[in-house]
Amino acid sequence: MDEKQDLIKKLSFFSSLNEEQLSTIGSISKITSYPKNSILYYENDINDRIFFLISGLLKVYKIDKFENEIFLYHIQKNSLISELTTLDDNSIHCFSNAEFLDESTVLEVDFTEFKNEFLSKNILNNEFINEILLKTQQLHCVVNRELVFDATAKVAYTLQNDLEMFNSLKRHEISFMLHIQPETLSRVLKKLKRNNIIDIENSNVVIIDSQKLNKIIKG
Repeated sequence: MDEKQDLIKKLSFFSSLNEEQLSTIGSISKITSYPKNSILYYENDINDRIFFLISGLLKVYKIDKFENEIFLYHIQKNSLISELTTLDDNSIHCFSNAEFLDESTVLEVDFTEFKNEFLSKNILNNEFINEILLKTQQLHCVVNRELVFDATAKVAYTLQNDLEMFNSLKRHEISFMLHIQPETLSRVLKKLKRNNIIDIENSNVVIIDSQKLNKIIKG
């Protein structure tokens, strides 16, 4: 088996495929490596491929009219990257910007061929629907974070759902991402530690009481 199929097998999206089907995916795709801080696509770009993140970390964001960056969410390895709104068009319109935060590896699959070889034959349809639903859930989380959560709930939600990412970034990067002041982030972390909800070891957060963290998120 070649290296490309080994990498494709790392994606759970394709775990139900047999060897012949995996070979077909390999024939209509390519593997691309991206350096840290490089851009996969910009808002309003149009692609004819769907992207899957094999390894690395991706930041999805928009730019407002004042040229400020508005963080939306992160995409972790073993995930669909592309934002899809219809299967009727062979072109994929990008509604945000995507930047790599780590060196990353991406599977790029020809969208037209993917539909012809798989979706039209009712193969991978459930996996595709689940990924689209996950994107919808991510956007719901953005709405909660920006319009509903206070600073403590924002931090609690990020710790509960993105702890590895939280510990991999600098504190000022986290505060920028959550749209709170660094001093506010520091106060929230100290309060959570004081209440025995988290601990901080060598600058890394460790969750002690997940239930209390969930109560903060749910208000």
